[in-house]
Amino acid sequence: MSNSSRKDIYKGTKNIETLLESISVNKTTTYSGENYVVMLYKHTNPFNGAVFYANETQADSDKPVYNPTITVQLPGELNLSKTEDMIVFINLKLSDSNNSFPRLNENRLVGLSVKNRRITGLNTPVNITMSYSAGLNKTQEPQCVFLNNTSQAFSTEGCQTQWEYGQHEVICSCDHLTYFGILMVSSSLSSTDQQILSRITEIGCSISLFCLVVTVFIFYTRRKIKVDDSKKIHISLAIALILLNLHFLTSGMVAESSSSGLCVYMALALHYSLLATFCWMGLEGFHLYLLIIKVFNIYINRYMLKISVVGWGVPAVIVLLLLSINTKFYGKYTFVDSSNPTSSTICYITDENVKWVTTVGVFGLMFLFVMVVFLLTVRNLMPNCCQKEFRQKNWKGLKQKVCTVLVLITLLGITWGIIFFSFGQLTTPGLYVFCILNSLQGFFIFLYFVFSLRKTKDIPASSSERPTTTSLDILE
Repeated sequence: MSNSSRKDIYKGTKNIETLLESISVNKTTTYSGENYVVMLYKHTNPFNGAVFYANETQADSDKPVYNPTITVQLPGELNLSKTEDMIVFINLKLSDSNNSFPRLNENRLVGLSVKNRRITGLNTPVNITMSYSAGLNKTQEPQCVFLNNTSQAFSTEGCQTQWEYGQHEVICSCDHLTYFGILMVSSSLSSTDQQILSRITEIGCSISLFCLVVTVFIFYTRRKIKVDDSKKIHISLAIALILLNLHFLTSGMVAESSSSGLCVYMALALHYSLLATFCWMGLEGFHLYLLIIKVFNIYINRYMLKISVVGWGVPAVIVLLLLSINTKFYGKYTFVDSSNPTSSTICYITDENVKWVTTVGVFGLMFLFVMVVFLLTVRNLMPNCCQKEFRQKNWKGLKQKVCTVLVLITLLGITWGIIFFSFGQLTTPGLYVFCILNSLQGFFIFLYFVFSLRKTKDIPASSSERPTTTSLDILE
């Protein structure tokens, strides 16, 4: 989501509030349009409180409107003057094309203000009942927030959310008047968990980055393993992960700087390295398919050159295509939601639709392919091997087969697919598993390379020998 879009919304709501408060009316007056319903409320004296009702097209203070979606209860503590004070109520729906607040229920804001007065610190809260149509799973819940124009973010300060699972109405009790809304947030992830998960991710990615650099160094200094196409594909995946971890770890720092151009570059590089990682995990599956499932001793002319064009070229095409369409697709992006003080801002894709299509969509296709290859490989090779090991009680051999499966899971990026098995948002334990396993993927690849050296150090290498594409070292 772009900061410019958000700033426009903050500025726009403030301008709307100022404009409406400048209107003089002698009695309660309502206005409505395509995306808004406004009521300028003139109260009776003495003021003992008021109740507002509103739906998509109407607002009233005397009686409920048909099928109300919003009900506001104002306390008598407002102590309004009959001659001077006027309450401004607005039911505002942001444009559906605006993705500045993707978790805002129905893109709807409810605004309340008193003419020429700033209402805060009420002992008796304002109760705003809002209905919502969004379907929730068990890991989601609505959260009452207000638009804080000072910090230019949503905040929960001074507001309490009253809601139970299964209900389709939320009561927001707040001690001030401003613009309110409902965010759909994770019900199981506390701010403490978010901080811990962020720290786990940073530490895991740092460890992986170091281990991957060592892995690449080992590869280029060991002539015996440089001749193996399987190892070449592994090392290409390692390089993609190096780029991904490097840009991910530094993206937050760049986002805090004032350089928009540098942030665009960082966002572009992060997106490219993520897509390259997905592509090389898919190519790991393709290579495994050729070696195990299709046929042995297969030869493809300039094999490494062709798959390298796919692994590094396809991500470049996607990124360049997005740049040619709109350079604003890349910029500062805030994770989680802006109401949470532990939210982090990085340089990444700003448009939600683009992010889903070019990351989740690409990964979904890759994951589907590698899962099919993985299951076929396990079905073709593992059952007979495991039965043999059980009959002969060869626990060492069985352990080796289990390790083989773990290596395949790492190289094919199957742990990235944990999110698909959740059928919605991940639970807190699932998030911990996801962050730990995927942030340490580079470390696991490093372990695989170290252990595989034991199998290659005693094999004589000939500089004149042609590299073979039939080596199945990942299953040995």
